[in-house]
Amino acid sequence: MTPPVVARRRDTLASAERIVIKLGTGVVTRDGVELALGRLYSIVEAVAALHAAGRTVILVSSGAVGIGLRALGHRERPTSLGLRQAYAAVGQGKLIALYTQAFAQEGITVAQVLLTADDLADRDRALCVRTTLTRLLELGTIPILNENDSVSVRELMEQRGGSSDDLAFGDNDGLSARVAIALDADVLALMTDVDGVYTANPSQCPTAERIGELHGIDEATLGRAAGVSSSGTGGMHAKLTAAQTATEAGTTVLILDGGAPGSLAAALEGADVGTVVWPTTRRKARHQQIAHARPHTGALIVNDGALQALGERKASLLPIGVTAVDGGFQRGDVVEVRDPSGRVHGRGLVNYDAAQCAALAGKHSRQIEDVLGFRGYDALITRDNLVLSEV
Repeated sequence: MTPPVVARRRDTLASAERIVIKLGTGVVTRDGVELALGRLYSIVEAVAALHAAGRTVILVSSGAVGIGLRALGHRERPTSLGLRQAYAAVGQGKLIALYTQAFAQEGITVAQVLLTADDLADRDRALCVRTTLTRLLELGTIPILNENDSVSVRELMEQRGGSSDDLAFGDNDGLSARVAIALDADVLALMTDVDGVYTANPSQCPTAERIGELHGIDEATLGRAAGVSSSGTGGMHAKLTAAQTATEAGTTVLILDGGAPGSLAAALEGADVGTVVWPTTRRKARHQQIAHARPHTGALIVNDGALQALGERKASLLPIGVTAVDGGFQRGDVVEVRDPSGRVHGRGLVNYDAAQCAALAGKHSRQIEDVLGFRGYDALITRDNLVLSEV
């Protein structure tokens, strides 16, 4: 019987609103090649149920290389990096087509987003990724992410035993952790081919026992996991490393058997399935992160009309409401929003650098391309990246 304290803690998962779900190659395929259609459709139905309940879901799916192999009539996974990239290019289109069709039957539109490690390491690109994913969620879609294997070598090098640096995602486990952090996800669910973390490798030790919950990931826990899966580039070590990254940022992690019907729904209802890894720190909401970020490097001076729109209509800060720019800053920096007297009314992540903001001050959004030669965002600070002062 599950101890009451564990049951109470697990019950809190029922209130999770934003969930990132990672599907490993061993879940998407059988033996790394044949599509596991029944399993996939079961997961799609579970995700659709979460979506219908008003939760926001982001899916991170592996499997492109295996599906590419199958499409070309091959079964043996190649060691050649170039071939693996080619198989990924063939398989990714078929993978997203499968998800598009499956979710369409549930009345849900999906969106494909392919990323490399650099996309979340670079400040400007990370801001673009967050903005895009946020807008997709607001539109009611389910974003489906994968590492862009055709141009990214880090994940594929790990399969060959090559070195990787701190930016490497590693079979989408690291990618899902970073996305969960970037989007302030409540839960990261790593769906794999085992039903959680064990005291030892269950394939080698028959007496190994499932660990129902962990409070963070320490070196001893990492030391118990080694090797990669036969079909993918990850393995339990990669999942625990991803769990460590996510929990240190305050996101709860679930490690579940993707082949067990109903495991995701059961875990999110508080059942004792899989392994739950509790955060080692309290998750900071994005607005808290902006409000308590390092000291600003500049400010946007706004008029009364802009302040009214920001406060009453919860609007974004448009160029037409800005009268002046103070200091120097780069795109993605936290800047203050001030009135002409110098009073600070809020802080936000700015979408253009200081010179660009100065050039756009007082202009309509439709003039952005004429002024800058390109049009990135209609707002200098979008609403979801803005925190207003309480007084």
